[in-house]
Amino acid sequence: MILKKVDSVQKALEGVKNNMTLMLGGFGLSGIPENAIAELVNLEVNGLTCISNNAGVDDFGLGLLLQKRQIKKMISSYVGENDEFERQMLSGELEVELIPQGTLAERCRAAQAGFPAIYTPAGYGTEVAEGKETREFDGKMHVLEHAFKADFAFVKAWKGDVAGNLIFKGTARNFNPCMCGAAKITVAEVEELLPVGELDPNQVHIPGIFVQRIFKGETYEKRIEQLTVRTR
Repeated sequence: MILKKVDSVQKALEGVKNNMTLMLGGFGLSGIPENAIAELVNLEVNGLTCISNNAGVDDFGLGLLLQKRQIKKMISSYVGENDEFERQMLSGELEVELIPQGTLAERCRAAQAGFPAIYTPAGYGTEVAEGKETREFDGKMHVLEHAFKADFAFVKAWKGDVAGNLIFKGTARNFNPCMCGAAKITVAEVEELLPVGELDPNQVHIPGIFVQRIFKGETYEKRIEQLTVRTR
């Protein structure tokens, strides 16, 4: 058994350098690897290409890296809640590749499984398909999409053990699982870090073979994206 535990977020992010390609789990404000992002801010690395469904909000998640101009390119699906992202994109400061959400997930899963590419009907006949190979299957046209190539994947889980086995909670089971093992190094931060044998194997979502480093996060905000309550 290989133990994956590291003692700090600093150890977990060793080897992160300028101009790398990073995957970051989460959907909206759920399942964000908050501690890893905070350390990326502290490291002051720049020129980053970030693969993430969202781009955070102005003062949370990837928004913190955008504030510091640390991101060169965003590869995302939904980016509609970050004013700074919009400003940088429209001014030409930030390169943006918008991808259909399902295609984003499948390009992660392809990398995770070791497949070089996938065919998808999503985006055919639109600017998404410009310059890409297309092919007909069963009378329907498909677009060739390449698997992502990332240096690090940062994911957030509810529980994990020191061998890297992970359990996600609720809607944090979004892009986090499909990014595990989809990069050269996967770093998992967890709310609870347990000894081997403490997790029920039947409840494990991602086995430790997909994780290279795991650490216990210090704090989590767990923001609510849109809080609405009824008038009493």
